[in-house]
Amino acid sequence: MFSENSAAEGAILIKSIILYSSSPLEFHIICDQSAQEYLQKRLNLLKHPQHHVLVRFYRLPLESMRARIDREGAISTDHSAGVPGLMKLFIHEILPDSVHRAIFVDTDAFFISDPTQLWAHFRALQPGTAISMPSHPDQSAPQWHDANRICSCIMLLDLARLRALRLMDSSFYRGDPHAARVPALAPPAFEAMFGRPVPVDGDPAGRVRYDGVKLGDQGYWWAIVSHRPDIFEHLSYDWEVSSCLMDMYLKGLGDDDVDEAHETYVQVHTHDTPERGRAVLPKMLHFNCLDGVDRYYDWPGWSDPDSGLAQRWLPAVRYHVGYKWLWLNQPESNATLTIQTLYDVKFADELFALSRAGKVEVGA
Repeated sequence: MFSENSAAEGAILIKSIILYSSSPLEFHIICDQSAQEYLQKRLNLLKHPQHHVLVRFYRLPLESMRARIDREGAISTDHSAGVPGLMKLFIHEILPDSVHRAIFVDTDAFFISDPTQLWAHFRALQPGTAISMPSHPDQSAPQWHDANRICSCIMLLDLARLRALRLMDSSFYRGDPHAARVPALAPPAFEAMFGRPVPVDGDPAGRVRYDGVKLGDQGYWWAIVSHRPDIFEHLSYDWEVSSCLMDMYLKGLGDDDVDEAHETYVQVHTHDTPERGRAVLPKMLHFNCLDGVDRYYDWPGWSDPDSGLAQRWLPAVRYHVGYKWLWLNQPESNATLTIQTLYDVKFADELFALSRAGKVEVGA
């Protein structure tokens, strides 16, 4: 989260996770100062959580992010999420090795069910799987290299596996004779989809970039899982009921006695997918592609009586936006909230370089 607007959306996501979770929680939030201040003001209202909650802020400066991208050597983005959006490719490097698995969720989403159910999906993954996210084989957009066939808005990430595979490259690895013998996973995947990097016009430093990458980090994730399907598994649409392209599968609040057959019949965008013949059962809502606003809940369409999205989901948005942080308290609970802030955050390739130079840091 790298703005107050991002944190305003993310706060609703965090609030929903605390509201519905039946298990202790850890939040690892990569952010700037404005986002942390916005979130911490609300977290400070949580005196008696139902379960233990750890919140760890990773204060990652923009210059550090840019430097890591430069060390990779050829990735870039024209997506509105900018450089911070590409950090989704480096979560396994930013979080410490003690964090073995993580669930990434875009800030413009919130849960409507227990996130512990989603965490349980890790146990069902095959031993070699490192990434699980929703896939949409029925979608096609050649101008995006068909990157809309996945959604990196929600991902189950086996961080230990991604570290072992050395997902992303770095000049620190390429410059070390021993490390260079173990190539990173991503570069051949990127070249297979985008071709060899091309020189950046007018760049005096002689930088190169992959050409034609769209949808920010999602374009790169698509290249990775296309090239290495053995490390990828589909994640149920239950966890990605999205307003962008999928039109929420035409799911929405309404008659509470609808049966599974009817629910399956009326849904859309599932026919030629892994979800064919199964009713999508919404567990998390994602309000993306609502253009023209910085915060999805300020979208003018919510007040449009003819908007299908508003008709189906406005009450849920109002409830989760308006649910007070104070109400999350359970006075009889002995559980605690712990907040930590890490300022000197280093990427894994930096720690590697320090170790080679004999400057291993404690805790690295």
